[in-house]
Amino acid sequence: MDNIILYLLTVIQEQYNTICWLLNFICRYIPLKQWAFDDSHSPKYQKFSTDRLPVIKPFIKQDWQFLLEYYLWKYGKTLRPVQRRNGKSVPEDIVCPLCGAPHHYLYDNNGGNGQYQCKVCGQTFVTGEVVTSPLRFVCPYCGHSLVPKKDRKFFRLHKCVNPKCSFYLHSLSRVDKQHLDEDYGKNKYKLHYLYREFTVDFFRMDLDSLPKNASSLKFSKHNAHIMSLCLTLHVNLQLSLRKTAQALYDLYGIKISHQQVANYARTAAIVIKPFVDHYEYPKSSVFTADETYIKVRGIKGYIWFIMDAASRSLLGYQVSDNRSVGPCILAMRMAFRGMKSLPEKFRFIADGYSAYPLAALQFARELGEGFQFDITQVIGLTNDDAVSKEFRPYKQMIERLNRTFKSTYRVSCGYDNYNGANYNVALWVAYYNFLRPHKHNHYQVLNQVAILEGPDNMPGKWQLLILLGQQTILRLQEQQASG
Repeated sequence: MDNIILYLLTVIQEQYNTICWLLNFICRYIPLKQWAFDDSHSPKYQKFSTDRLPVIKPFIKQDWQFLLEYYLWKYGKTLRPVQRRNGKSVPEDIVCPLCGAPHHYLYDNNGGNGQYQCKVCGQTFVTGEVVTSPLRFVCPYCGHSLVPKKDRKFFRLHKCVNPKCSFYLHSLSRVDKQHLDEDYGKNKYKLHYLYREFTVDFFRMDLDSLPKNASSLKFSKHNAHIMSLCLTLHVNLQLSLRKTAQALYDLYGIKISHQQVANYARTAAIVIKPFVDHYEYPKSSVFTADETYIKVRGIKGYIWFIMDAASRSLLGYQVSDNRSVGPCILAMRMAFRGMKSLPEKFRFIADGYSAYPLAALQFARELGEGFQFDITQVIGLTNDDAVSKEFRPYKQMIERLNRTFKSTYRVSCGYDNYNGANYNVALWVAYYNFLRPHKHNHYQVLNQVAILEGPDNMPGKWQLLILLGQQTILRLQEQQASG
């Protein structure tokens, strides 16, 4: 019996040593990046990746006389003008565009072909326009200036053309050898460092804009109660405009046109939207985002949603006619509103679409290190990698939200225009965040407002929600006037 126990202990000890050896081997020779999706590191998929931000060097005007005084203070001697021994001279109207030094301090840098170098500040230039540009983008890998290559609708594509760039050489080493032998075989890969400079400033756009042609809240035929009934039937019960008008007549004998119902909904959306957007939502360290499709007169449009994973509140939303990075930035601005910096261990979970990493780069550039974050991409529909397996539940939250929204959108069979889509989405977000009971919150609303707990019916809550929107508009107007 003792021999069996001794034998089993020996086997267990050998298994323990084998496990330790395997763990040591994994830690040494299997990089941690393989924890991510394997195909994301393949050179064939590099064209879908987003490179990090370049080094941005702004143009700062200098004074050549101050630089001369500084040179005298530092070295104890004056900086002499350029002594020309070849008999050539620099035209008198040429001055340094960076410090303003006259032609006496300028070198003819390339033998009379138009390039000059300033002896005071060391700037090399051809014309003043090149040097005095507001920004200069520099490759973060090799330090060479980026060259603008293509102009698109919302951005300008810059490229590092240095053949000795470390990024280019590393990408070239991963290309299949058979493609290198083919004509233009390298064009199948993304090899050079690329940066997209957006020509539209999405950080200065107004987030509170809605259709301007709204009807007044002064009722000539109906009253506020009928308006709140229209909102309850149209938004809460997911009835179309014509079904809402028919239900009011069948239930209460109220004759109202479907166009009047649309006017009430549009006016309510304009009043309620500021309260919904400027409400101080509790925000956790995990956001999840997704975009879904809608139809506007039979043409495909898009809606972007950003949700807080802990409270399940909708923090950002945007309706757009395109799937570019611009609407994604606007939705993120709504989600980050009121935040001075991101919390520690912040995660932004989305799908594999490239607009989210591009938007994250723009936030890091515009708002600094406090808003520097990476996108955790859950790729595909199955858990083929460790990232998808861990963060799939967060992605399912936003997918269920899309299905919930589609149930209200489906009854209208699409929208007639983007104004109708905007006010419809604004009303639905107000209902989702403040009026709809959620199973996640024990069949209570997500965000409890004290004044909305008073009424015992939904039309009364819609009226109070309109009142809160009016108060928010007055407060924002006072802040704008005082500012």
